Amino acid sequence: MEVSPFALVLTPLPLLALIAAVEGWLLRRIGRDHDWKAYWASLGDAAGRIAVNLMLKSGVVGVVLYAVWEWRVATFHMDRWWHWALLFLGQEFCYYWMHRADHRVRWLWLNHSVHHSSNQYTLSAAYRLGWTGKITGAAVIFAPLVWIGFPVPLVVAAVAGNLLYQFWLHTELIGRLPRPIEYIFNTPSHHRVHHASNPGYIDCNYGGILIVFDRLFGSFRREREEEPPRYGLTSPLHSYNPVRIAFHAWTTMFRDMRQARGWSQRVKVLFGPPEYKPFQSTPAAAPTGTDAH
Repeated sequence: MEVSPFALVLTPLPLLALIAAVEGWLLRRIGRDHDWKAYWASLGDAAGRIAVNLMLKSGVVGVVLYAVWEWRVATFHMDRWWHWALLFLGQEFCYYWMHRADHRVRWLWLNHSVHHSSNQYTLSAAYRLGWTGKITGAAVIFAPLVWIGFPVPLVVAAVAGNLLYQFWLHTELIGRLPRPIEYIFNTPSHHRVHHASNPGYIDCNYGGILIVFDRLFGSFRREREEEPPRYGLTSPLHSYNPVRIAFHAWTTMFRDMRQARGWSQRVKVLFGPPEYKPFQSTPAAAPTGTDAH
């Protein structure tokens, strides 16, 4: 059974791509630049992901989630309103920590870096999600929700809804929203900061629908007019080849593995922060590697 939230996000892909194309047309109409090559590269990434998902089926995440379901401690029948509220808050909490780990654990960054590889912030970047998510398996962090009794399909649907919500965040056409909205919800302004590679913006605003966990756990950064976001990786990827985009972080990781001396460095290359480099006695003050963000 297909359990990938990313697959569910791709179901309305034609509509999302059409809306992204309209955004590109609007940008050109108002005299702004729009990188159509990046638009097509994102579609290529989405097409490649569909093909990979068909081959890998449920992947690591599906195996883990259904195994955990067999050991659940309770079962939510979803016949109370608070069951749905708890599922929503639970997946938001788990999503926050998954997303934070995506940025701070290199094994997870291998796939997530694809989402940050576009050098322009447009709606088409929203569905540039990488091909290897079923291998890196970040979504296993939702297993506690299954363990306490939420059915796997509903957990996956909740995460898919989270990702679909984030589609509209990937634009510069929407400015800052009224303060109550900005305080509670993830907005285009907050997510622009998340995608920025400016040193003061790196690794923040991990929320999905809500921004409250960022405020609670100290990872919130506000968009500043005096520091416009600069998008892409800290060392930009100048490629429109979907294959290169999908595997650029993997090739860099394998290069670092060859340079590593001993198992300690190899483990750090795989599971340390993305900016870690072998032979580096202390981590850099800010990510400088090709694929660090």
